[in-house]
Amino acid sequence: MQDRVEKALAKVRPMLQRDGGDVELISVEDSVVKVKLRGACHGCPMSQMTLKAGIERIIKQEVPEVKEVLSV
Repeated sequence: MQDRVEKALAKVRPMLQRDGGDVELISVEDSVVKVKLRGACHGCPMSQMTLKAGIERIIKQEVPEVKEVLSV
């Protein structure tokens, strides 16, 4: 599952990197994905929306068994 999550993140990364941010996969445990937002994404007021409406949506679309994506 971790490889599939990484492939899904690869689809999101260019969008984040265009705005000076990035995302790092920390772990996949019990269908919960933990990521760390980096660069301009870290501390951005829109980061929760980016996490849920962008990153989580795409990961769940690519890996349906994922239940949630959390920022750590």
